[in-house]
Amino acid sequence: MQLWILFTLLAVVMQSVRTAGQKQIANRLSIEATTLVRFLFGLPFAGAYCLSLVWRDGQVEFLPGVSFFASSSLAAIAQIGATFCLVRALTIKNFAVGTALAKTEAIMTALLGAIFFSASLSLLGYLSVIVGVAGVLTASQWRFSWRDLFENDSIKFGLGAGLGFALASLWIREASLSLNISPLISSSMVLFYMVALQTAICLVWVVWRDSSQLGLIRRNLRASLFIGFTSVAGSVGWFTAMSLQEAALVKTLGQLEFVVTLLITYRYFGERINAREYLGILLVVVSIGLLLSR
Repeated sequence: MQLWILFTLLAVVMQSVRTAGQKQIANRLSIEATTLVRFLFGLPFAGAYCLSLVWRDGQVEFLPGVSFFASSSLAAIAQIGATFCLVRALTIKNFAVGTALAKTEAIMTALLGAIFFSASLSLLGYLSVIVGVAGVLTASQWRFSWRDLFENDSIKFGLGAGLGFALASLWIREASLSLNISPLISSSMVLFYMVALQTAICLVWVVWRDSSQLGLIRRNLRASLFIGFTSVAGSVGWFTAMSLQEAALVKTLGQLEFVVTLLITYRYFGERINAREYLGILLVVVSIGLLLSR
């Protein structure tokens, strides 16, 4: 099995676990503080991971250039903006439309990559991306009218989230490749720099909006550490996979998270999977089959 596939599967598992932890702590913290926890408590783990790889391989005789810092910074900001748009989509009426459209991230990554990042795919690669996105949208059971296209803010924020995550993925890959070193080390450096920048941005934001949230974070230290660790572990998977393979293909395989989450939900809560959801799962599986047969 190719290495990028293993790292993507690691990301899928860790992101699912982190999301479960965030849902629990979100009941006790504000949205801004919950976002800060992910970065603040992930920073020590990201730093330790990066330093351990650099120390092991001894690759310390180089300095990142302008391309690294520019791409990493843009990726960090895009990721924060995408997260904000996704949260806003969840708070608006008919939020299912917005969250479903956020899942168009894979196809946006493919299109933007081809147009602006010289990251074109093969015909089979594009087909796998399209089929995968169609599967997720089908299983999400979202509906909207033509009027919604112009009046529903959930659609705007949903597409904004998809666009932000797509751009972040492409800039992460660009930053990692700009170092011209081992993908494991370059991706770890991108991760450490991004988490440090995101921690600073979110910390300033929380202090400005409601500094009392810092006390609540301290009282939820164990849960915060869990979220920080699983977040970094998932990011290690995503960042390394996108350093080894085109971001659009990584995101397409990453849609397995949706299928796994759906199956676990029905398995543990005893709900039935309807025909439309089965069709969506089938399309995602077909897209992954196309992807792996390239």
